[in-house]
This record gives sequence, structure tokens and C-alpha cells, in this order.
Amino acid sequence: MKKFLLLICGIMATTLAAYSQGILKGKVVDEQNLSLPGANLIIKGTRIGTVTNQNGEFSILNLESGSYTLQVTYLGYMTQEKEFEITDGGTATLRFELTEGALEGAEFVVFGDRLKGQARALNQQKNNANITNIVSSDQIGRFPDANIGDALKRIPGITMQNDQGEARNIIIRGMAPQLNSVTLNGERIPSAEGDNRNVQMDLIPSDMIQTIEVNKAVLPNMDADAIGGSVNLVTRQAPNGLRISGTAASGINLLSNKPIWTGAVVLGNRFLDNKLGVILSGSYNNHNFGSDNIEAVWYESDNGTVLEEFDIREYRVQRVRRSATLALDYELSKNHKIFLSGMYNQRDDWENRFRMRVGRLDDSFDDGDYTQTSPGVYQTFGRVEFETKGGLDNDRIKAARLEDQRVYNLTLGGDHLFQKLKIDWNVTYARASEERPNERYISYRSSGQNVRVDVSNPRKPLAILSNPADNLTIGFNGLSEQYGLTFDEDLNARLDFKLPYSDKGILQFGARYRGKTKDRSNNFFEYEPLDEDSFGATLGDVPNQNYSDPNYLAGSQYAVGTFVDPKFLGGLNLKNSGEFEETDLLEEYVPGNYNARENITGAFVMADHQVSDKFSLIAGVRVENTSINYEGNIFDIDNETVSPAAGSQNYTNVLPGVHLKFDPSENTVLRFAWTNTIARPNYFDLVPYAAFSPEDEELERGNPNLKAATSMNFDLMAERYYENVGLISGGAFYKDIDDFVYTITTQGFTDPQFGSDLQYSRPENGGTATVYGLEASFQRQFLKNFGIYLNYTFTRSSTTGIEDRDGEDLQLPGTAGNMFNASLSYENKRLVVRVSLNYASDYLDELGGEGFEDRYYDKQTFLDVNASYAITPKWRVFVEGNNLTNQPLRYYQGIAERTMQEEFYNARFNFGLKFDLFD
Repeated sequence: MKKFLLLICGIMATTLAAYSQGILKGKVVDEQNLSLPGANLIIKGTRIGTVTNQNGEFSILNLESGSYTLQVTYLGYMTQEKEFEITDGGTATLRFELTEGALEGAEFVVFGDRLKGQARALNQQKNNANITNIVSSDQIGRFPDANIGDALKRIPGITMQNDQGEARNIIIRGMAPQLNSVTLNGERIPSAEGDNRNVQMDLIPSDMIQTIEVNKAVLPNMDADAIGGSVNLVTRQAPNGLRISGTAASGINLLSNKPIWTGAVVLGNRFLDNKLGVILSGSYNNHNFGSDNIEAVWYESDNGTVLEEFDIREYRVQRVRRSATLALDYELSKNHKIFLSGMYNQRDDWENRFRMRVGRLDDSFDDGDYTQTSPGVYQTFGRVEFETKGGLDNDRIKAARLEDQRVYNLTLGGDHLFQKLKIDWNVTYARASEERPNERYISYRSSGQNVRVDVSNPRKPLAILSNPADNLTIGFNGLSEQYGLTFDEDLNARLDFKLPYSDKGILQFGARYRGKTKDRSNNFFEYEPLDEDSFGATLGDVPNQNYSDPNYLAGSQYAVGTFVDPKFLGGLNLKNSGEFEETDLLEEYVPGNYNARENITGAFVMADHQVSDKFSLIAGVRVENTSINYEGNIFDIDNETVSPAAGSQNYTNVLPGVHLKFDPSENTVLRFAWTNTIARPNYFDLVPYAAFSPEDEELERGNPNLKAATSMNFDLMAERYYENVGLISGGAFYKDIDDFVYTITTQGFTDPQFGSDLQYSRPENGGTATVYGLEASFQRQFLKNFGIYLNYTFTRSSTTGIEDRDGEDLQLPGTAGNMFNASLSYENKRLVVRVSLNYASDYLDELGGEGFEDRYYDKQTFLDVNASYAITPKWRVFVEGNNLTNQPLRYYQGIAERTMQEEFYNARFNFGLKFDLFD
């Protein structure tokens, strides 16, 4: 690295001494003075050209003195040319203001405001050097998507894993969330969750982002941890003049029947003779909702396939998102600019969960202690538990489990132009945290209860008290409070150089550093009432509430029952030693606490060469060194002692890549890419911990021998763009993955320390995996006012090296075989109406010890509608509806008919006002 930096300094010194060449720089905007990113610029009569960046800016270096003509083209806009002069060592500046409209036959077709976003996205996608999908903020606004995750699921090859009805974890081309990366303005976002690297996409509101870039074939100048792909979220940049826009909305969730409140504002302008650009945006969303949920664990008994455990759960949730961004850019001189940007996101999630669980059913069925009353219906005995999840009752925690997630970052950077050299640099500090203060649980539980088990329809299994009145006689079991804190802190630095080596090519090289600290620090205390009789020996003795609902979305047969009132739980003074005995349960949290330090240093070099007028080539290599040190804990259950567990890893990856681009005609693009990428293991998975729950007979272990997964990727894509803003594309991809990481769960496991008949989960490296598939996309306006948006992705995978399952043809977990998006829109000067469909097929989510134990994420279909009407050109009212199909989150065990989890959220509707004022 030292030699590399010395080489860079030498090149800079040599370059700065040469002033015989000049620079052309400028900007491309539309008639409303809005920047046009992705514009294609070419100096006529040469192969010298470039593409505008997110701000519509461009620069061309190393021009000999003389007269030139620059041509700019942009889908949906008229082509424009301008002449300019270059003097020795001088800088020429051009500004283009493009006019809307495309020539189709003998007519000009003028596009409405809502199509401008699609034009910007398609121009960037068309002129990018690598295979990408681009979505602009205007396009996001065309769909009723509250967060970035919901917007991402409409991109070809992407499906999302949901949490409480909102898209959270991203799957790209069948690659599980841990195989993808998410960046903000090109820098990795730290994760607020303790046991993975996943970025919570439901944390970021969609109106905070200007552009979403999905890089499916990464360039050598991009971070390599992107086997599936890399999602780059670009925040709003300062406008070219005064701009004020905002949203005010309300709505209703049909499950909770409570209101939704949303507000957002964007303020931007330029000052000091346009040298200083400023943009500030803020967003607020307050949503009261919930879910109706059933969960089942199946096992094979002598009597056939029956339930081992069954839950009915009701969730009541309030989620509040607050976000703010600030971006400043300042022009130090004509060729030198610095910028400062920051983003802050906070999501407060208050949750009460009421869980009725029937367990230990396997004991009754194995002992023959049951009566079959009809096919698939049994009277038997089980352990029945009623548990309330809540928190301390104060103004902040509100007698609910509070999950306070925050992510913020601050970036300082600069762009510098010299006659032969362009230098970009930035330094970023980012931090993510999740705090769960005073999280409380109280449960009432009794064994040997008379229960009814119904598995006659395995899609709708049921285990419930035979006599509902017995609910109130269930005895006290446990009371606990815990505190959880996870933080993930990054310090990143990047230095990149661009040096033209001829009129046909540019050499790019650079270095980066990424330092990360991740820490999880939890505790867990159990409280025993000193006088259980006066406290409440049975559930009927304490303040309670019946939460059964005849309109329960999973089915009216699922009567969840009566639970301790969260207000009572939150009001208990657990620190009063005269009422409660406190026990520190080290085994509950010590194995989960850890600390990790990771340093990644990297360097790259690549050449971007224009071989001919129609053919370009990018070839390069990236080198990344990873150094990880981590500390965890092992709890000795026999001696109740804690011993530290530490480890480290250090490895280097050399990652070459080639990208070919061929333009047989002006609007036709053929692309090929050969890339090499990696996916590092989750920090927590590396810690040699052992977490054992005697109550549930569950054991989890870490694996310090995990290796990083590596992948060789091949991509082929053909794209045809239309001047009236449209696209038809098709492509294929193939990935050859080594050492992929998977989680496996084995039933009936025997451990020398923790005993026998355990459910044992641990991460492992597989052998190899292959993933291949096809993508197709179509966007087009027709009949003047109608638009259609379609994309489809087909994916298949296979694996080797799965422990104890080598003879089976297993999918790579996370690989959805079919993904489809469709949207039909109608638009005139005032009215926009859109109906959108999103579909993803089922896929393997987690491996068991055998096929019967495998967990699958079931297929899902979402139907959304939205419409808006322009009262004036700058004011618009809108209405939108989400999840009109009431699509549940569903997992199944082994086969599709065997429900493992089914959670319903119902539809939600929003309506409001948007405005966009500009000078």
C-alpha cells in the first residue's frame, strides 16, 4: 500500500507540471432548471466523450487547444450541440438547457412531469459502464411505497423479505441478504441489528432518496462485497435554484383501524453567486398497525405428522420514522469543489405481543396419551403458556417493547480537476444502533392441560385449550426484564484518480480504507415475587384483557385468549427488593454479547478504453485485505461461569473484472461482464459462543472456522431504448460460488456438554453453489396516455457440500425461482392512475438436518394502486392503497401444505397533498 501511495504522488507531481492541455466542464439541465443525470456527451469527430453525474455535471480532461463541437443526447429530449474553444491550460464551460419531446415519425410527443423521472433513470442506465437498474425519486413517487425496501421490490431480479408488513431485507437475483451490499452515496451503511450485516431497508423513507442504483455487475472501483449485487442509495443533491417541495398525508390501516400520519419537506437553493449549494430535507411517518400470526413446529411421530408446538400471536405496533438529510457543496474555484453531506434516520418501534403457546405435544403423542375424535383431530395434553411482551410504563417506553434504531452518517469529500488528472476523495463516519430498554415479559404457564389439536388441514393447523375458561386458571411462570444495545460504527476513506492516457481511454486507480467496530451488550434479569399469592398465582388474579378477535385474519378459530394487561406489567417496580427477588440470568445473554473489529484495505486499477465508435472495454483488478478480531463468551451451564472466547481472521482477495459494451445503434446496447466478488461472514457467526436454552431444549453455536464466500460471475444483457422514454431488455447471468455460508438446524442432536434430544443450529460453509437465470424488462408508453411496466426474472440454483445431505439436489437458500412485476398506468396533464402487481415465488430459507425440517419462504403477491390529480402545475392531491391482496408472510416446513408461520397485516390507505415549488 505504501508503494501504491508513493506511485500516486509521483503521478500527481508529474501531471501538475503539465499545462499544455485544457479542460471542458459544464452542466446539463431541463427547461425547469433541473439537473439531467446520465446525459451522453460526445465531441463530434472524435471518440472523446463522457456522461453527466447525479448533478447533471460533466468534465472532459486533457483536451488540446483548438475549436470543438460538443453534442448532448438524452432520451425524451431534443439533441443539442454547442461550439467551444480550448486554450493552453484553460478551462471552458458549457451549459445545456434541453427541451422536452422526442421525434417520433413526423410528430413531437411531449411528456408529462411524471415521465421525467423515468427518462432520467433510463438515461443513466443506458449510459452506465456496468449492468445496472436505476430508479429516480420521481419514479419512486409513481408507486405507493413508504420506504426504500418497498420501492426496491419493483426492480427486476429483486425480492424482499418482510417484517410486520414492510419490506426489510433485500434479495438480489436469488442471493440472500447477507450476499448483497447497501451503500449510501457509495459508502457502506452499518447495520443496526446484532447478529448480521443486513441493512434494514424499512428504516429509510423513500422520500429521502434521489436515486436508487442497483449494480448487478460491480466495477473494480466499487467495493467487492456484492455477490448478488450492490444497492447504492443516492441522497438529494443541491438544486440549481430555489426549490421547495413537500408532502402532507394521512391514512388508515385496516387491521388496527388507526390513522397514519406522514409529512415531508425539501428545501434547496444556491447562494454566493451559485458557488454554494444547500439542500435540506426532513420526513416523518407515524403508523399504528399490527399483525395476526400463527406459528407451528411439526414432527414425525408414530401417529404420523403432528404438531410439536403451536402459537397464536397478536401484535400491536406503533412505528414512527424520523429522517433528515443535509447536503452542501461549495465551488472553491472553477476546477475544485468540496461537499459535505449527512443523513439521520431514527425508527421507534413500540410493540406489544400476546402469545398463546401449546408445547410439549410430542411427549403426549409419543406416549400414546391422546384420543382421535375425527380424522386429523385429537384430544391430548400439553403445556399451555400465555405470555405478554411489554416494557416499562413511562412517557418514552409506553408499556411496550421499544426498539429504537438509529443510523446516521457524515461525509466530507472533494472533486478536483487538473489538466490531465481528476481526483475524487471522501471521508465518512457512520454509526448504526439498536437500543431496547426495559423490555419486559410475563408469562403464565401450566403443564398437563387438556388441549384440542387439529391438523386435518395442515395449512391451517390449530392447538388450543379444549375449555377456553381454563385460560384464567393457568399458574404464574416467569417475569423478566432485559436491556439490549447494539452499535455498528464505521470510518471509511476513499481516494480515486482518473488519468486520460489517450483520446481513447482513461486509467482509473485508487485506494480505500474501511474500519468497523461492532458491539452487542445485553443483560437479562428474572424476577420472582416474594409473595406469589398476593402478586397473582393465576392469570385470573391479575389485571388482564381478552384479546380474542372474531375477525382474526388467520381465521376466527384462532382465539388467542386472555393475557396480563401491559399497563400492569409496565407499572411493576421490579427493583423493589421487598416485592421481588432479582436473579441475573447470565446464560440468557452472555453468549450473545460480543465485540468485533474489522479493517478492510483495498486498492484498484482499471482502464476504460473506447476501442471504436461502438465498442468500449473496461478491464481492471481490485485487491482487498480483510482483518477481523472478535471476542465473545462461552457460558458453562454446570458451573455457571463465563469464559472469554476470542479469535481472528486475515485474508486477501484478488478480484479481476472485465466489462464490455457494444452499441450497434444509438439506442441499442449489448453488455457483457466477468466479475469476481465476495461475501464476508456475519461477525456474530464467527464468535465461538454456545447459547443453550434448557427450557426450549435449543442449542446455538458460532463457527470461528467460517470462510468468506467468493463468487465468479458472468452477465450478458441486451437493451433497446426508445426515444419516447421506454425500454425492452433481456439478459442472462451465471454465478459460481465457493464456500457459501448457510445456517443448518438439526433435531434430536446430542451434545456432550448440554445433553441430548436438542434442536441444534449453527452456521456452516457449504461446498459450491451455482446460480443462473434470465431477466427481461419492458417499459413503454402507448395510445398516448397509457404506460406499461413489466419485468420478469427466472432463477435456478444448486449446491454441494451441505452437511449430511450430499446426495440431495438442494437449492441455495434465498433463491426465488420466479419474480415478476407489472404496472399499468394512465396519465394526462392532470391525472395519473397506476395499478401495480409484485410477485415472487417460494424459496428455501433455512436448511434443516433433513428435508422434513427445511424452512421455506412462501410465494407472495402484492397488489397496490395509486392515483394523483394536479390541481395546479405545482400542487397535486393523491390517494394510494397498499397490499390490497392482504398478502400474508408465510413460511412452510418441508412441503407447501405444512404451515410453519402465517402472519397477516391487511391493507392500508393513504391520501394527501404534494407540492413542488421552484424558481
